[in-house]
Amino acid sequence: MEIIAHIETDFPEKFGIPRQSGLVKELRGTIVFEPEYRRSDALKGIEGFNYLWLLWKFEGTDRQHWAATVKPPRLGGNTTMGVFATRSPFRPNAIGLSSVKLEGTAMTDRGMVLHVSGIDLRDQTPIYDIKPYLPYVDCHPDAREGFAGKVKDYRLDVVFPGDLLEIFPQEKRKALVQVLEQDPRPSYHEDPGRRYGVAFAGKDVHFTVKDGVLTVTDVVEYKGKKE
Repeated sequence: MEIIAHIETDFPEKFGIPRQSGLVKELRGTIVFEPEYRRSDALKGIEGFNYLWLLWKFEGTDRQHWAATVKPPRLGGNTTMGVFATRSPFRPNAIGLSSVKLEGTAMTDRGMVLHVSGIDLRDQTPIYDIKPYLPYVDCHPDAREGFAGKVKDYRLDVVFPGDLLEIFPQEKRKALVQVLEQDPRPSYHEDPGRRYGVAFAGKDVHFTVKDGVLTVTDVVEYKGKKE
C-alpha cells in the first residue's frame, strides 16, 4: 500500500497517546500529504463531512510476531482476549483505524492540509487512506460494547499545579489534562513511588499515581525518545 500522508501531532512517543480516537476531543493534528498526493482536487467536497476515517500504519510492530491472543491493558493486563476481539497493534497487518473530526482545511506551502481533532496517533504516523465518516451506515447506536464497555468510564483525578500547567499554551492545556485522566500507565503498574513521563508538545510531563490520583511533579524540556 502507498503512504499518502503523515500526521503531525504533539506526541513524539507512543506512551500517553489515548488508546482510542475520540477519547480526548481537544487533541489536534495536521495531516500533510506526500508530494505525489498534494492535489487539491483529490479533496474536493471533503468540507461537506465533519468526521473522517483514517487508515494508518502502526509503527514499532513486527508482522512476524503477531499474537493470536493479547491481554488488553484496561483489563489489568491479566485477562486474555483474541486479537481480533481487540484493537491491539500486534496484528497480522499493522493497520490502525481512527475516527477523527475534520476541523478544517488550509492551503499551505506543503499543499492542502487537513486539521483534525480527537486523534490517537503519534507524530509522523504514516497515513494509508482517508475516507468520509457516514453516520447513516457507520453509526450503530444499538451496538454491543463487549468487554470494552466495562472500562470505558475509567478516569484518574489529576492534580496539575498551576505554575506547571501554564508552561503549555492555553489551547493545549485541557487536552493534556484529559490525556493524563486516561491513565497512560500499563494497567499492571501499581507502584505509587514510580515516576512516569509523558512527552507532549515539546515537554516531558513527569507524574506519580497513588490511590486513583495522578499528581504532576514537574515539567521539563523533552530531550528525545525514551523508547
